[in-house]
Amino acid sequence: MLRRTFMAVTAATMLSTPVLADDHMAKDIVAIASGSDQFTTLVAAVSAAGLVETLQGEGPFTVFAPTDDAFAALPEGTVASLLEPENRDQLVAILTYHVVPGKVMSGDLSDGMTATTVQGSDVTIGTEGGVTVNGANVTAADIEASNGVIHVIDAVILPEG
Repeated sequence: MLRRTFMAVTAATMLSTPVLADDHMAKDIVAIASGSDQFTTLVAAVSAAGLVETLQGEGPFTVFAPTDDAFAALPEGTVASLLEPENRDQLVAILTYHVVPGKVMSGDLSDGMTATTVQGSDVTIGTEGGVTVNGANVTAADIEASNGVIHVIDAVILPEG
């Protein structure tokens, strides 16, 4: 009986260790995004825009992170065009429109509130029937990082102009 109990405890400990070892708070925003297969386009865009070091910085930052499916929903050729070096300024503007200075958790949000992005324009938050940012649905919230928080969204939001 003691042997069975020991084996069960050992197995439970071994199975739970990877979960405990995957502590997001020890990783910055870029490391978390890079470690997820749903943000490959976002990570490529952040790299092409030269924003990796910024988003690895002290922060804190709130990032509304579009998934690969969100980027794929853009008109055909848009992503490829944005990743070209001559369109870097436009890519930076779009990506920084997804970042708000400070750490804004979902509990801090209220319907109709606005937040000024790093790009300089405001985004509007909706909380009726689910949380939205400029109409994009938040599909996962409060992914904490060492330098801020990530909220996953299902669309790429674009600044006016």
